[in-house]
Amino acid sequence: NEEHSHDKAEPMNEELDIEDVAPGLVLFFTLAGGVLRLLLLNSKSMWLDETFSVWMAGHSLPDMLHWIVQIDQHPPLYYGLLHYWMMFTGDTPRDVRMLSVLFGTATIPIIYLIGKRISGQVAGVAAAMFMALSLFNVVYAQETRMYTLLTFNASLAIYALVRLLTDPRSARPIGSQFWDALRPGRTPVPVEPAPKKDFSYRDESTQTGWRTWFRWSSVQAVETDLAWVGFILFSALTLLTHNTAVLFWFTVNVFVLGLMLFQRLSKLGSQPTFQAPSFWNWVKAQVGIFLLWSLWLSAFLQQARRVDQQFWIPKPTWDAVLQTLKTFLNDSTPNRQGMSDMVLIVYVLILLLGLWHFRKNLSRFLFLAALFILPFAAELLVSLRRPIFSDRTLIWTTIPLFLALGAGIAQLKFRPLIFVTLVSLGAFNLFSDGDYFRFYQKEDWDTPAGYVANFAEQDDLVLFNSNFVVVSFDYYFKPYKEKYSIEVMERGLPLDLYMDGVLEPKMTRDDVPALLALIQGHKRVWLVYSHDWYTDPLGLIPQTLASQMKVTREREFYGGRVILYEAP
Repeated sequence: NEEHSHDKAEPMNEELDIEDVAPGLVLFFTLAGGVLRLLLLNSKSMWLDETFSVWMAGHSLPDMLHWIVQIDQHPPLYYGLLHYWMMFTGDTPRDVRMLSVLFGTATIPIIYLIGKRISGQVAGVAAAMFMALSLFNVVYAQETRMYTLLTFNASLAIYALVRLLTDPRSARPIGSQFWDALRPGRTPVPVEPAPKKDFSYRDESTQTGWRTWFRWSSVQAVETDLAWVGFILFSALTLLTHNTAVLFWFTVNVFVLGLMLFQRLSKLGSQPTFQAPSFWNWVKAQVGIFLLWSLWLSAFLQQARRVDQQFWIPKPTWDAVLQTLKTFLNDSTPNRQGMSDMVLIVYVLILLLGLWHFRKNLSRFLFLAALFILPFAAELLVSLRRPIFSDRTLIWTTIPLFLALGAGIAQLKFRPLIFVTLVSLGAFNLFSDGDYFRFYQKEDWDTPAGYVANFAEQDDLVLFNSNFVVVSFDYYFKPYKEKYSIEVMERGLPLDLYMDGVLEPKMTRDDVPALLALIQGHKRVWLVYSHDWYTDPLGLIPQTLASQMKVTREREFYGGRVILYEAP
């Protein structure tokens, strides 16, 4: 069948050598990637965004949707999954991070299947290795956020699309295979290309009797329709995982519609190795994706309008773009800077080999290039109006990047050279992973929570300069409150999350009188102060408190400081 057609085009000795061991290698890399994502999973504190995910998922579904629309910028899929996950596992850091670990690990064999379909076994195995050891993907697989789910859904949508682009049956009406399978007394036999033409059909045979029931159970008989279903479903799920995934939808449409146009203009010339599905099939698929996503469309527009008015992401620079590219490849650390630069050169050379690998399959190279370049360009273009460029939102573009690197590895041809290159790059990635586990530190919200709990007195007032900070503090403070029956009053400044429904209000001089009125009657006031560069850039909150009260305790922690003020 067509899945092996490209493999046969490779040198026979390479494919025969790798074919028997490829499944074992992929299993090994999947297990290794899973171990890396599980390693020391509970050792680093839950930082601000992670505790926000747990807080959001802890609500009932109606309340969750209310808060998502009111204060968040993401779709509800991840929070909904985390909600049910927590019902069965709990809300400890290890429990809630395990969901991301599972999605991150499951992506590894999927990228192998994509690479195998596009470039052959060697490329697929190499891409799986890069995904398994990628520090960028390991880091986000250890966070209680939606980014590994985004990559997982995008990888399945890409795999389904690649199957459609390499299957001549994608020109048949969607659902025809299902219909044939359900027709009594008729068995659809998987259609294969005629031997002299890459994209043509043979007549289907009709069989009856017990063989019919056996063949009905064959996935091959309906695999094209299954690919359509998978593409529609996982494209919609990608959109429902992160709002910037509209760029994924945009990118695949640009490529497929461009491929259709090219095929129409070059009917008498050479045809690309990818074949676009029929136009009306593509329209039906897009309608299906839109209908599934449209349930969230109104909320998406509200969130987009709010982001357009104000958002925290700074304006991107070319240095930021370059650093994002370096992060995708190895996330170099200062103590290995010289080695990192050398390895980056190796990566560039391998990418050039990948381009050479696709010299006779240019449409496949353009597919990977579009998936990688267009989302970058679109985020930078939107950022001219309102900055949205962020490496984590582009995490799914590591899929085409690793596939291109895998193609470059396959182009090396010489088996010992392939082995040495994979081992060397794998070792370097493991060094980077090790640096992350040893040196990287997340915000430490357990320290301020424990500090306040240790010294708190009845009816203390605890103030926060950010309502995001309230959520992080309470994640660790709540167990202390319940265990020691601590009773304190908590308020966000200048507006409170629960009373005012605002997540990150900025403190201004006009808010000072309200702060003065709030502290009246309180002998002791705690201030948990973090991310002040955004919510209190003038430092108005500590200045105002210091003008009325005396600092008696202060403790710095990684991510901020906690201060106790007492009335003179």
